[in-house]
Amino acid sequence: MDLLQTHPLEILSNLANEWKMDLYSEEFSKELDKQNIWPSNRHRFFYPKLKELPNIDLSLVKDPDEESVYMCGNSLGLQPKTARSYIDKEMNKWAQMGVFGHLEGELAWAKCNEPLRPAMARLVGARLDEVDLMNFLSVNLHLLMISFYRPTETRFKILLEDKAFPSDHYIVESQIKLHNLDPEKCMVLLKPRENEFTLRTDDILKTIEEQGESIAVVLLSGVHYFTGQLFQMETITKAAQKKGCFVGWDLAHAVGNVELKLHDWNVDFAAWCTYKYLNSGAGAIGGIFLHEKHFEINKLTKLNGWWGHRSDTRFLMNNKIDHEVGASAFALSNPSMLLCSCLKASLDIFDEVGIENLRKRSKFLTAYLECLLNRKFKTNNKNEYSNIQYITPINPEERGAQISIRFASKVKKVHSEIEKRGIVCDFREPDVLRFAPAPLYNTFNDVFKLVKILEESFKLIN
Repeated sequence: MDLLQTHPLEILSNLANEWKMDLYSEEFSKELDKQNIWPSNRHRFFYPKLKELPNIDLSLVKDPDEESVYMCGNSLGLQPKTARSYIDKEMNKWAQMGVFGHLEGELAWAKCNEPLRPAMARLVGARLDEVDLMNFLSVNLHLLMISFYRPTETRFKILLEDKAFPSDHYIVESQIKLHNLDPEKCMVLLKPRENEFTLRTDDILKTIEEQGESIAVVLLSGVHYFTGQLFQMETITKAAQKKGCFVGWDLAHAVGNVELKLHDWNVDFAAWCTYKYLNSGAGAIGGIFLHEKHFEINKLTKLNGWWGHRSDTRFLMNNKIDHEVGASAFALSNPSMLLCSCLKASLDIFDEVGIENLRKRSKFLTAYLECLLNRKFKTNNKNEYSNIQYITPINPEERGAQISIRFASKVKKVHSEIEKRGIVCDFREPDVLRFAPAPLYNTFNDVFKLVKILEESFKLIN
């Protein structure tokens, strides 16, 4: 059976028939986990127990030592079990040799980002010198926008989503103000059509075609944080560059979630955080991509830092900048040994498993979640509590590891009730819950439990 041509739900249905099980039963979810057709790596992560959750009501759960249902990897990924040992190794090195740790060991602090770059480059589809780890997402976007947003009298606009993540909106707005320009006149905001939640690619392309000659930079999300929509990055990049625009992508919700081919797609620049699907901990180090066509760094207007100087001449201290090749030229300061240790623990897993395999498993998890939601809610129109609405694309190829749903009423109460029962997910104003079945550690039984508890909670408050 060709998985590229067959919808994941059809494959799940065929498996249920083959195993003589009810597709909607907990037995089937457990059999999927047992067969492990699309391998899980849950055993490599610490998984929160019910009794450890701050909002749990222990009177409502059978066994406090059971694992919760963690569907919040799009906000903060879980901790790899090797992370602590990697951190301890560096802390011990610091205790034992002090300053010599800068140059000693597998993760020598002065270049602790270097061992991570090959895996990261593979994950985003880039050449090694096009990628580096540094700073944090918003800092990196500011640094890149300083180089790529160089407005002129005729080309001065920036294209982004109307509901982009607030930090992206603030970055764009402040970059425009740095040039003494008016954000109202310079920001082109993409809005969905009336009564729709996601942006149609045709509408994005139409805007680029109509206004492209006045747009300096297109800055969009690879995967939208709210809707989970996966944008057609290659198509949009090609169309915008054809009109003379630079194209950058905020990959916070895309990296570690979907397959990326930044070099082949000819993307100009990109930046991302590493604490969501990349599981490297809150406030983790950020990543950047700079296409090789922009490696003549002296032609870019940019902010310089000591760590952007070539490593082999950095300590000559002559105060004459000699840039590193590629993305590394944008580095400002030495990376954190602790942050790199955490990221290494996760990248080791990604490099072994492969993003293509994780993406395949992800499509089956979200399809199964959608299937159960349809069974318990959308197809049951006799009860008020069944009134839910997807704001995430139904096509598995147009979404990442996330399904967002909105409710007719009482969503905050629903969220409170499911949290009491051990569901960890994300509420977003005004009426949306986001569920992110992360393919590295979420199981099909997690999905079943989520929908079961969601249904029980709806009935309870209605």
